[in-house]
Amino acid sequence: MEQSNRGVSLGSLFDDLDRNGPIPLYYQVASRLEQAIHDGTIPAGSRLENEISLGERLGLSRPTIRRAIQELVEKGLLVRRRGVGTQVVHGGITRGVEFTSLYEDLREGYQKPTTRVLLHRETPATAEVAHRLVIPEGAPVLHLRRLRMTDGEPIAILENHLPEQFLDISEEELTETGLYLILRARGTSLRVAKQRIGARRAMEGESALLKIDSGGPVLTTERTAYNSDGLAIEHGQHCYRTDYYSFETTLVSR
Repeated sequence: MEQSNRGVSLGSLFDDLDRNGPIPLYYQVASRLEQAIHDGTIPAGSRLENEISLGERLGLSRPTIRRAIQELVEKGLLVRRRGVGTQVVHGGITRGVEFTSLYEDLREGYQKPTTRVLLHRETPATAEVAHRLVIPEGAPVLHLRRLRMTDGEPIAILENHLPEQFLDISEEELTETGLYLILRARGTSLRVAKQRIGARRAMEGESALLKIDSGGPVLTTERTAYNSDGLAIEHGQHCYRTDYYSFETTLVSR
């Protein structure tokens, strides 16, 4: 591994490869590299040795190394750049189309989520918000806008509206943890959500917050979450950086 300007030491990362077992060697190499990226042993910006050099050092064939690297390229953890080589990028987040929160997805993916609260206020429900939350138009709601980051890099802008019973959720709570974790801690059981996934250009202000080109592409979700009684608990409209974030689902034919 070529060292970045921060310096890395792989030590005995590959010493325990099982060369005679049932687990393919490419998978073993990819798994060890992935874990080292997640836990910071190999920091973002580090460059991998070329396939021939790494293969010779490990006593493995070039196709084995190439397949291991491709696994991590497809996961968004490595990127191949002309004139630079294969480089570690900030760990990408691939999210299943499931009822989870971004905060929880980041933690489960060995990331370090942090939150900057951009807006926290009580406001009258607009016609659209009232429709989504099934409350009277003009009823008080908590309007939130947050910037979600991981290891200091912006990932998403999260905008949410919650009904009156959650007006006391504090800005401090939202800075310290995820919204769904706060709701669960209050005894609110989130059971189902209706969600739409899309894409668009970043709007004014979003590009700067997400550190992307002006009007650059963003992934979007619009979601309304319901509790076990079928009552709407929150409505959210979120946008995500496309270079750090993607959705993944499994399709089954009829």
